[in-house]
Amino acid sequence: MNPTLLDTIERITGPEPTHSVIWLHGLGADGHDFEPVVPELIHPGLPALRFVFPHAPVRPVSLNQGMPMRAWYDLYGLDRDAREDIDGLRAARHAVTELIERENQRGIPAERIVLAGFSQGCATALYTGLRHPERLAGLIGLSGYLPLRNTLAAERHPANAGTPVFMAHGTMDMVVPLTYAETSRDAMAAQGQPVEWHTYPMPHGLHPQELDDIRAFLTRVTATV
Repeated sequence: MNPTLLDTIERITGPEPTHSVIWLHGLGADGHDFEPVVPELIHPGLPALRFVFPHAPVRPVSLNQGMPMRAWYDLYGLDRDAREDIDGLRAARHAVTELIERENQRGIPAERIVLAGFSQGCATALYTGLRHPERLAGLIGLSGYLPLRNTLAAERHPANAGTPVFMAHGTMDMVVPLTYAETSRDAMAAQGQPVEWHTYPMPHGLHPQELDDIRAFLTRVTATV
């Protein structure tokens, strides 16, 4: 067993799952945060899924006066042009890539894996997925943004240039402003990335309609492989 592999919570929707969803939580939360969504996403049109909810490492977060908490990388500010933790993002990408590779070893190829995340988990999922060297089934980014968007053109891997991206955001989000997500959407679209865009009348969280839309997206991207 890989001693560096992140601790995870796993839930399956049927015996012998053929597809996996790796779902990354937000800043200060843990893998339990989105565990309750699994029953909401079960649908007859979906194959048996393995949901993997990893716990981010505990680290000091500069934005929160250095308080240790679960975080995928350090945050220096919420301003769109704030300094970004490049080393932390790369370490998070490596950790998530190891989870993808574990699914590969368990018989789930990359093309049957969806990478999802909320808030900081959204940022990590988009950053990792667009650079992954093997085609993924899809990416889901909720209430977050694309970090290091100015390096996307140079670093995006051709394998995932056509991978569908589901992005959703609350119109009343006071944590990650809607404009950040819109800028991220536009940066991906400018590179030809297919982005499915949704907004909901909510703050920083989940909306019931959003779960319906995620279920529909999962049904589409898992039906192709």
